[in-house]
Amino acid sequence: MSDPITLNVGGKLYTTSLATLTSFPDSMLGAMFSGKMPTKRDSQGNCFIDRDGKVFRYILNFLRTSHLDLPEDFQEMGLLCREADFYQVQPLIEALQEKEVELSKAEKNAMLNITLKKRVQTVHFTVREAPQIYSLSSSSMEVFNANIFSTSCLFLKLLGSKLFYCSNGNLSSITSHLQDPNHLTLDWVATVEGLPEEEYTKQNLKRLWVVPANKQINSFQVFVEEVLKIALSDGFCIDSSHPHALDFMNNKIIRLIRYSLLACSLSVSCMVYVDFHLLTFAQATPTSQCIPPSPLQ
Repeated sequence: MSDPITLNVGGKLYTTSLATLTSFPDSMLGAMFSGKMPTKRDSQGNCFIDRDGKVFRYILNFLRTSHLDLPEDFQEMGLLCREADFYQVQPLIEALQEKEVELSKAEKNAMLNITLKKRVQTVHFTVREAPQIYSLSSSSMEVFNANIFSTSCLFLKLLGSKLFYCSNGNLSSITSHLQDPNHLTLDWVATVEGLPEEEYTKQNLKRLWVVPANKQINSFQVFVEEVLKIALSDGFCIDSSHPHALDFMNNKIIRLIRYSLLACSLSVSCMVYVDFHLLTFAQATPTSQCIPPSPLQ
């Protein structure tokens, strides 16, 4: 039996055997510890891998047992999938894909609740009129807030793949602003007429975009329209019993539900219902089609 091997994975130490590390010869770990790839060492002489140390425990256990064991409240599936892809343990990649399908089916019954708030504030800024000539200016600015709660973690990840903040000339996914796997809070501003681009960065004003359409969200009407499109594509329908119709039309509260057994029939009837509201929104407020600033292209 070979001597134990200690690995330093992102600062976390694991001790295992050569047989375990080479149990899948076609993987990157199999190549590393069979001499086909060079290995790095830390100051203590341990093999060093610059990857996430926390989730490596699940990869190592799979190498030992060929079985995927995850806790029921596991919330880092995306990270684990990326790590499995890095190590190229193909049976683990396949097991994770099956697990994601299983989780998706379990999430079919879901609720989505969105509460919207808007306020108007004055923004002050300087305008360059000529070389070394500046003037003070101010303008009214709409500030939007959306509190989003969903029992479906996967839906919030889907939403995060479509909605992006524009800040410092770059787009960043809203998923980094998840308070927890089920709760997301968004704060953004509409475009301010006459406000120089650098002032958005200077005053930390974030704008909201939907991709791949490259459409800036300058109103709650556009926000509701885009969220409904994404939710409908994921099997959600409007809960006709809540909220009050007036709250929905005034873009204060949005509640959607998803039933696994009735998804197909509900989607058809709901599409007609939602299309009516989208038409109302489009007539009330024209959809803003914008091209991102050059750093985003």
